[in-house]
Amino acid sequence: MNNRYVHGYDQRESVRLQDQASTLVDLLHSDTVFPSGSTVLEAGCGVGAQTITLAKNSPEAHITSIDISEASVAEAKKRVESEGLSNVCFQQGDIFHLSFEPKSFDHVFVCFVLEHLSKPVEALAVLKKYIKPGGTITVIEGDHGSTYFYPDSLHAHKAIQCQVELQKRSGGNANIGRELFPLLNSAGYDFVRVSPRMVYVDASRPALVEGFTKKTFTAMIEGIRQSAIDAKMIESAEIDRGIRDLYRTTEDDGVFCYTFFKAVAEKG
Repeated sequence: MNNRYVHGYDQRESVRLQDQASTLVDLLHSDTVFPSGSTVLEAGCGVGAQTITLAKNSPEAHITSIDISEASVAEAKKRVESEGLSNVCFQQGDIFHLSFEPKSFDHVFVCFVLEHLSKPVEALAVLKKYIKPGGTITVIEGDHGSTYFYPDSLHAHKAIQCQVELQKRSGGNANIGRELFPLLNSAGYDFVRVSPRMVYVDASRPALVEGFTKKTFTAMIEGIRQSAIDAKMIESAEIDRGIRDLYRTTEDDGVFCYTFFKAVAEKG
């Protein structure tokens, strides 16, 4: 898996991922529960932002979390241990070249991973080999094309498009959420079910204003600012205006919306 993680691996990005996970836990994971005694593969655990929720929601499940980045695996392990969770084990591994025996897991969980892969159908097909017959896969992805806000801003949309384009150039797809149904069908899964999960933010929801609009989404656009400028996608003044306009949506009369997509499918 040679795709480059477009957001980078620095401490700022680690904090952003933790903010995103804690802010969206109910929206994305209220129905993410695995039965007691089941074996779960978390493919692409990153710094463990989702791992903690998985382990807490299913304390009697046995979770194996893998990531291609050795540093991310170490950070994830440290975070899980600090929470006092004992139902997770970690391995460094590439989704396309895993060492597990076929049909090793009852369930597979994939969150914010496919967006970074140039061959998402192949990744899903590979993961299917490790699921027992009748087992499931859960996939969660965002879709930057679903973003809209008030006050509207052409500069903000251009700044967001820079993120989309940078991810495309690195082999990924920032708008992949809308494609989960066809991707899972193409990979040979059965009974594919997709549910959109909209994040709606206004001043009456201050936790989301802070945790999502500011610290998750706008922080992500700030994080690619210099890369976009270096790639000559946008002038510094324009992306700075776009970032300011995204922060403008967090004021008392502002509104921000974004949609995630959660899919569950079965292996026949």
